[in-house]
Amino acid sequence: MNGPLGERIWVSMISDRIWALKEQDPEAFKQAVKEHFALGQPGFTVIRAKYPHIFIQDDRKHFRG
Repeated sequence: MNGPLGERIWVSMISDRIWALKEQDPEAFKQAVKEHFALGQPGFTVIRAKYPHIFIQDDRKHFRG
């Protein structure tokens, strides 16, 4: 899947523990999702969260050699 500028968009998932934050504390949910992907998928930006998927954009620079 590609974003509007040709970036690669990936679909991923997170734990139910993090999803539970979405209703309880939306700001804590957003922060937890960002932190989760910063650790596990550096170079990716979270685009959207729609249960059970998290859509992330691949912002890493790809070199062709």
